Amino acid sequence: MLSQLGFPVDFVDIETEEIVEPGTPVEYIAASLALLKAKGYAKTLADDEILVTADTIVVHKGEVLGKPHSRERAYEMLRSLSDDRHTVYTGVCLKSASRQVVFTEQTVVVFRQLSEETIWHYIDQGTCFDKAGAYGIQEWIGMVGVERIEGCYYNVMGLPLSRLYDELRQLMRKS
Repeated sequence: MLSQLGFPVDFVDIETEEIVEPGTPVEYIAASLALLKAKGYAKTLADDEILVTADTIVVHKGEVLGKPHSRERAYEMLRSLSDDRHTVYTGVCLKSASRQVVFTEQTVVVFRQLSEETIWHYIDQGTCFDKAGAYGIQEWIGMVGVERIEGCYYNVMGLPLSRLYDELRQLMRKS
């Protein structure tokens, strides 16, 4: 997605344990995880490089819904999201050789009522297990289940592209 914005992109793996301090307000969790990933990058950045790290969480009724580890947990998550609204938070950290910017974007997602058949059909596709909240808005379940969103669609996919574009341009001007 970043390359579609017109920026050259190289991907790197950053090994870090995702630990959230107890008591961290939900609206700060994603940003703290993005910052933790940035701190895990061991190399020195060149003057023309910017490291972008991000993390996305789904929050429903005050509970953070991570990635489901079983079919049953995926069903529980999707059932709870059915006919209700939840918030998706994506935290982003931009780090250059001289500056660092951290921000969070939030989007409210409203699911229509999902039948048991619809939920199991999506789970059977097998793509829900690597996604916070057990769904990808860009997938079949998003097409048939999402009634509306309030905020950035791409944020729900994991990267708030319009805000990221603006923040990157500002950082490049100041670096």
